[in-house]
Amino acid sequence: MNNSVYIDYSQTPFGINFSEIFNVASYLVDRHIEAGMGDRIIIRTMKGEDISFRELYENVNRLGNALKDRGLEKGGRILIVVKDCPEFFYAFLGSIKGGYIPVPVNTILRAKDYSFFLEDSSCSALIYSSEFSPELEPAINESAHKPAFTLCLDDDGAAFRSFTRGHGAELLPAAAKEGDDCFILYSSGSTGNPKGAVHSHRDMIITSQRSGVEIFGINKDTVNFSAARLFFAYGLGNSLSFPLYTGGAVVLDDRRPTPETVNETMGMFKPTHFFGVPTLYARMLNELELDKVNLSFLKICTSAGEALPPELFKRWKDLTGIEILDGIGSTENLHSFISNRPGDVKPGSSGRLLPDYYSRIVDEKGRDVPQGESGQLLIKSRSAANRYWNNPERTAETMRDGWLQTGDTYLLDKDGYFFYCGRNDDMMKVGGIWCSPFEIESRLFEHPKVLEAAVIGHADENGLVKPMAFVVLKDQRDNNPETGEDLRSFCKTGLAPYKYPRWFRFVDELPKTATGKIQRFRLRDFVKGSM
Repeated sequence: MNNSVYIDYSQTPFGINFSEIFNVASYLVDRHIEAGMGDRIIIRTMKGEDISFRELYENVNRLGNALKDRGLEKGGRILIVVKDCPEFFYAFLGSIKGGYIPVPVNTILRAKDYSFFLEDSSCSALIYSSEFSPELEPAINESAHKPAFTLCLDDDGAAFRSFTRGHGAELLPAAAKEGDDCFILYSSGSTGNPKGAVHSHRDMIITSQRSGVEIFGINKDTVNFSAARLFFAYGLGNSLSFPLYTGGAVVLDDRRPTPETVNETMGMFKPTHFFGVPTLYARMLNELELDKVNLSFLKICTSAGEALPPELFKRWKDLTGIEILDGIGSTENLHSFISNRPGDVKPGSSGRLLPDYYSRIVDEKGRDVPQGESGQLLIKSRSAANRYWNNPERTAETMRDGWLQTGDTYLLDKDGYFFYCGRNDDMMKVGGIWCSPFEIESRLFEHPKVLEAAVIGHADENGLVKPMAFVVLKDQRDNNPETGEDLRSFCKTGLAPYKYPRWFRFVDELPKTATGKIQRFRLRDFVKGSM
């Protein structure tokens, strides 16, 4: 089968080369069948499903054939609003293998959001889990764009079997090249409306090799469990492309990830690799009696979405003996481009640059800043999206001469470790000096009463910008003025004098995207609306 990728170390360091014809869905699934691994279990679920490569192969092919028999035009978008379950794999990979472009989107949105996705993607078809019907059906009715057909999946698989009944279990992969459009992932909306990043067939291979294999050590014997869902980039790599690339296994749990559900799932399946976010790690430390939780089976823990506070890293390692590998990735780059490594962790940093990725840190005029100074982070890579769907203005603004404007402010130390300072729009000038909200948040997190914190800039009565802190307390009984004074004094003793928060607001939770990123623009809007 002329549909291969190979790792060639002879030409360039860590080189990855592709065949002329390359369909990534075929590569990720078909080669395991050809290698005689059809009986190997690849997907396990909390509902007791064990899906082998053979079942995956056949259902991917049936779904692809069913789409083709509907007469959809090649390259048509297939909007996917499906929970973490085997049918997500069938829909996503079946679309790609059949020559269509899957568009998985957030499953916890509202009808108006789905109307936007329906119209912006101009999708040919919609596949969704039945539990999301209350939001999707009004969206379909209200949207100016109507997909040619919809498929509503039920929990027992009957709808999928009915849709694919009579369609063959063999499918010749649609001809494609490594750089052809393959799938679209919408950004999480941390700064406004989502943007559809258009990814190519090669991108999942690049990230699987660079992040999955070379950083996290994933292989055919690993078992992945990701609290991050399949519908966005971090979860798609953790749960789909990494295990399929290496032949390892993945555990799927469609329940909302909480300390209790995550602990239950890990206790049942004993994964080797756990992919979390800072908020979840913090809540696990706060809500579980970890001295009674056995995590000895874990080899790797990773974190993404928001920068990991050093104190959280320390507390987790002290209690479990496991280092959390923090890193940064993006929807546009598909997975991590900077990460800490096993045995090579600098707490508080995002780690070092991955092979095949290139960086610049620049000032407002695009000039490289001296080492150790903060600036805007630019990234160039082979896994980067080639454009934003239906959005040439944002494409031109964000993707310039092969460099992606990440929107993050970073500094690089003398040892090659990157330190997150905040989103470009979140940085504040206090007393004429640039101030990082993350530095203040990390200090607040060290306080024993604080579960989470987010800091924004706010103008005082003289119009001068000062830090304002939103704090989630571990115990709401501590919500009183005395706690605010205690936190203010705590920050004054651990930060430069101008950095301490002038105002504290105690909240039950912080607004976040599905990837765990704090939506500070919503906090700023809240403050404006309350004045």
